[in-house]
Amino acid sequence: MEKKRMAGEEAAKRIQPGMKVGLGTGSTAYYTIVEVGRRVKEGLDIVAIPTSRETERLARELGIPLTDFRTCPRLDLTIDGADAVTPDLQLIKGGGGALLREKLVASISDELIIVVDDSKLYDHLSGLAIPVEVVPFAWETTARRIEALGGRWTLRERDGEVFVTDNHNYILDTVFDEVVDPADLARRLKLTTGVVESGLFVDMANEVAIGTDDGVIWRKKPGI
Repeated sequence: MEKKRMAGEEAAKRIQPGMKVGLGTGSTAYYTIVEVGRRVKEGLDIVAIPTSRETERLARELGIPLTDFRTCPRLDLTIDGADAVTPDLQLIKGGGGALLREKLVASISDELIIVVDDSKLYDHLSGLAIPVEVVPFAWETTARRIEALGGRWTLRERDGEVFVTDNHNYILDTVFDEVVDPADLARRLKLTTGVVESGLFVDMANEVAIGTDDGVIWRKKPGI
C-alpha cells in the first residue's frame, strides 16, 4: 500500500490551480483523490469529473468541487490507476469495474497520468485478463462472439452475485493467449455486437507514476 500511496500522491502534484481534472477509480487513484482533497482544503481551486460513483462519493466527502460534461467538455488532466502497464504504456484497466466511465473521461483529457505500483508492470498483455463490458441482454451470445475472437471469458461476480457496473452492464474478464497488436484487438472487441467497451487503453497514457521500493519512478510515453 505504501508504494501505491507514494505514486498517487506524487501524481497529484501535477494538478495546478484552475485545472479541470478527471479523478480515477481504484486503490492507487484513491491516494491521489485524498491528496487532492487535502490541497482543496488548503485553497486549491479546481473542478473535477469522477470516473465512478465510488469516486464521486469520495470526492464529495473530501469537498472536491465537481462538474459535468456539459459545463466542461475538455479536461486538462486525468489521473487514474491501471491493472497492467507495458513498456510502451499500453494499459489494461477495469479491475474495479469502471472501465467505460474511465475511458470516456480519459478520452476528453489533454493528458492522462497513470498511477501504479511496480507489481502492475508487464512486458506484454498476452495471457492477462482484459475486462470487457457487455450488455446484459443476451450476454451469452456476446460471450460466444468473444470466444470466436480467441478469448476465454469469466463472468465477473461479487459476493456470489453477478457484478453490475455503474452503467448497469456485466463484465466478462477475458484472457487472450496472444495479444500481439493491442490496438487491433481493441478494435475487434469494440466492433463485436453486445460489447460496450473493453479495458484495453491503447495509446492513451502520457505518463506513468510507478511506486517502487526506491521511491516513485516516472515513465513517459515513447516519443514524448
